[in-house]
Amino acid sequence: MRSPGTGSDEAGAVATDAYLRRYVDDYLDRAMEHLPAFMITGPRACGKTTTATRRAASVLSLDDPGQASLFAGQPDTVLAALQSPVLIDEWQEAAESLGAVKRAVDTGSGAGRFLITGSVRARHTGVTWPGTGRVTPVPMYPLARGELGSAGRARSFVERVFAREISVERLTDAPTIFDYVSYAASGGFPESVDLPPDLRGDWFDGYVEQLVGRDVRQIADVREPRRLESLLRALALSTAGTPTKAALARASGVDHKTMDRYVGLLEELGMIDRLPAWGTNRLRRMVKLPKIHLIDTGMAAHLARVDTASLLRDDDLRGRLLESFVAAQLRPLLRIGPTRATAYHLRDADNRREVDLVLEDRGGQIVGIEVKAAAGATPRDAKHLIWLRDEIGDEFRCGIVFHTGDTAYPITDRVWALPIAAIWR
Repeated sequence: MRSPGTGSDEAGAVATDAYLRRYVDDYLDRAMEHLPAFMITGPRACGKTTTATRRAASVLSLDDPGQASLFAGQPDTVLAALQSPVLIDEWQEAAESLGAVKRAVDTGSGAGRFLITGSVRARHTGVTWPGTGRVTPVPMYPLARGELGSAGRARSFVERVFAREISVERLTDAPTIFDYVSYAASGGFPESVDLPPDLRGDWFDGYVEQLVGRDVRQIADVREPRRLESLLRALALSTAGTPTKAALARASGVDHKTMDRYVGLLEELGMIDRLPAWGTNRLRRMVKLPKIHLIDTGMAAHLARVDTASLLRDDDLRGRLLESFVAAQLRPLLRIGPTRATAYHLRDADNRREVDLVLEDRGGQIVGIEVKAAAGATPRDAKHLIWLRDEIGDEFRCGIVFHTGDTAYPITDRVWALPIAAIWR
């Protein structure tokens, strides 16, 4: 047990003295005044322990055998003796940790008492999950561009688009298509984002090796981990797509019976995001398959064996990576403010109409989003958003065509063209 900042941090996390404020900090600032316990979840090396450590008065590191042994013998006594907030790091190394948190929370001793990080193994073991109703999950992701310097503007983006607070604007020194492709290829893992491309590739190789060689074994019995790696590569090549089980099986060698389990494992490990299909009774013959994004576009580019130069030559994969990049900028914003939204996608069975992202707030209001690699957008680029607007009427708050140019402007009623960087600038 130690005070914050005195020990080693999660691999890939930003050093405490160089801390970049994360979007999730805004949520924790408010929520820790009202709720007792939080489990910060997300992919390895996205910065979970760094963020939690900065808020903790006491740190219990259960991957330390000495601390784990002491805690296992008398968990309730140990927790009661520690100053709050208490960070319980690598909680899964002492299975009784969540039970002890449950009992401590049930005493009703106040808000903001526990921060928990570590594996999600218990969700796969069949053991009763003791955190329900007591431990609030807090998802965390690799760095978004707004967290690298312009977070203030980005934090309100979801509120602004649902409120239709969009105006004609030109961004000075706006990123170009070359910049956006470079951003996507770099990804957002704190330790790798600023590395030279060759060293970043080495870092990603080590990450995947750790993932399939150790991390996955903590949460499931995987007899052929290399098949899991092959599946991850297949998903990277089809990021922002709706691949069928048959297509993934052919590409990865994973059999159909195992496919759902392996995809579920990759989702639990924070490697992929499955966007469900959005639908309403007013829209018929919609595809029900989820759209799959790799959480980190740098990892996707690495697994697909492409770099910035080759992405600029490959229209299809560049479009997929840019769409996944936009999804990665929006994903951490959906839960941090007053307007909570869920992300979906929309595609009809004939592949005639598709909307890349559909954001729906708790009141059923909709924001539709398309992503284009061009430096502007026309009514033709917005035709599927216009169709969606006309189909659902007043529930359609606005549509956005993100592009790689520098100007925000209206295309038609409630449909706008915005530079991608308008999310964070």
